Amino acid sequence: MRLRSLLFVPGDRPERFAKAAASGADAIILDLEDSVSLANKDAARHAIAEYLSGTREVVTLVRVNPLDGHLTAADVAAIISARPDAIMLPKAEGAPSIAQLDTILRSESAQGASLPPILPIATETPAAIFTLGSYREARDRLLGLTWGAEDLPAAIGATTSREADGSYTSPYEVARALTLFAAHGAGAAAIDTVFPAINDEAGLATYAARARRDGFTGMMAIHPSQVEPINAAFTPSADEVSRAQAIVDAFAANPGVGVLQVDGKMVDAPHLKQAKHILALSD
Repeated sequence: MRLRSLLFVPGDRPERFAKAAASGADAIILDLEDSVSLANKDAARHAIAEYLSGTREVVTLVRVNPLDGHLTAADVAAIISARPDAIMLPKAEGAPSIAQLDTILRSESAQGASLPPILPIATETPAAIFTLGSYREARDRLLGLTWGAEDLPAAIGATTSREADGSYTSPYEVARALTLFAAHGAGAAAIDTVFPAINDEAGLATYAARARRDGFTGMMAIHPSQVEPINAAFTPSADEVSRAQAIVDAFAANPGVGVLQVDGKMVDAPHLKQAKHILALSD
């Protein structure tokens, strides 16, 4: 499953669901958490369940409410029979949170039904930072791993997570990097967080390009206009694909060779692994 772009949609705005699905995003996230007021939770649950029961155009996740807020079970009960493709879990704190959500999923699912995979938002509480390595224990249950730069500063009393130029301050660079390594350590997709400046197209393109450069495999979006630049950033260029193919072909033509030269540059096993990854992304 390729997840370059994952577009959030408020769960109480069903008139936006189809538009989001047609945006070009690889997945949409129907939200029951932050974008939906407490008064509208039930209406959002019913709208999401109705949408999921129809024909879906793209991978469709549902973001439920956090486990510590006593709303998660009601969220799951309302939507699980419609079989969402995955569940996004906010304020997750490592493998124990995955196990806790699985208990809820099993209690609300039909006997013998398979459980949807989970995409945790893994850095929204201080304690969560110290549990990132445990996700490898739940690797079979993960769709991927992502992080957030908004709830964590609020939780610790920080005034912001960003410098004046939009870059992250040091603590949140650490959270981002740890999420990246935790995702790859668990063999899961590494999904970067949202870029909040909707009208800053150049800034988004730069951020998304950096995310792919650093090893993220996709990114979340908060507006349909962000989908195309994100998809472009996480799709290898023709030149990248050509060079990657040349490396793969060179090793295929020289079996047993550990190091060889391609276009005047020495390449070895890590370059071959990276080349195969680029070709996989281009498919």
